[in-house]
Order: sequence, then C-alpha cells, then structure tokens
Amino acid sequence: MKRRGIVYNSPVVLTFSLLSLAVLLISQATGGTLMNRYFTLYRSSWSDPLTYLRLFTHVLGHASGEHYSGNIMLLLLTGPMLEEKYGSRRLLLVILCTALTTGILHLFLFPQYGVLGASGIVFAFILLSSITGSRSGQVPLTLIVVAVLYLGGEVLDAVLGTNQEVSQFAHIIGGVVGAASGYLFLPQHTE
Repeated sequence: MKRRGIVYNSPVVLTFSLLSLAVLLISQATGGTLMNRYFTLYRSSWSDPLTYLRLFTHVLGHASGEHYSGNIMLLLLTGPMLEEKYGSRRLLLVILCTALTTGILHLFLFPQYGVLGASGIVFAFILLSSITGSRSGQVPLTLIVVAVLYLGGEVLDAVLGTNQEVSQFAHIIGGVVGAASGYLFLPQHTE
C-alpha cells in the first residue's frame, strides 16, 4: 500500500531553493550585510578564505524577491525531472561546477563587478533538460533551438549591452556547463 502525503521529491533542488530563500530573508533582515559578505562574489584577496567560499555561495544569493522567484521558478520546473533522471549527486555536481566555473571566470574577466544569483544554474538546467533523452552520437534539435533562443539571446544582449543588470556571462557559461554535463551523463552504448 502506497503512503500518501507530501514528499520531499527532489532533495537537491528543494534544499537549494530553501537555502536561497533563507539567505534572502536573513539578508533582508540584516540590511544586506549577510548578502554582501558571504553571497556576492567580487574581487578580493586570494589570501582571504571567504573568496573561496563565495566562489560557491554566490549562487545562493539574490538581489531581491523578484530575482529569487524568477530563478527558483525555473529551477523548480526543470530540476526535479533532472534529479530523477541523473540522480542527486550528479545534479549537485552540475550546480557546484556551474558555480565554480562562472565564479572563477567572472573574477578574471569582470573583476570590477560583483555577481550573485542562480541564473547560471538555471541556464545549465535548461540546456541539460534539452539533452535529456538523446542518444550517444546524436545532437537533439531541441538543444539547438534552446541554444539559439536562450544563449543566442544572451550573447546578443551582451554585445548590444541591452540588459546591464543581468550577467549574460553567467547565463552563457551555465548553459555550456549544462550542455557538457548532459553529454557526459549520456550512456555510452553503441547501436
């Protein structure tokens, strides 16, 4: 007999979402001090241990409730399916790789700006979702369409400078990490 009730069906995605919400609420209650110190990545000394922490924690920070809800809604739409397909450990690895990659590249290429938010992870999940179900040696048309629509739009926005408040760079790198993860996770069988 199956048990009925609410199930914590996607532990990595739900925990990430709840941690991000807690960070936002506590930060708002403290006037942004928590967000600036621990959850915004900006140029600081490599001898400061918090620099290394922020390479990962910047994805938990969000500038506002709207920023949070925009990112988390997309994570909650794509994440549970990905976590069911690839498992919690692999999805956590995608999140960590996306955070680290976007963080390091951001520090080297755009050290004058701070960055926070889960949008790179959102784009990683979107591209990973578009690969899900494909076979080894094949490029799904959905991947091409998603890449053109989402990543092409981000590249265009970056070149034209139309949306200065959003880090298109994190979106692009997140998409690349998601696509690469999808191909790494594909079963390696021959037909």
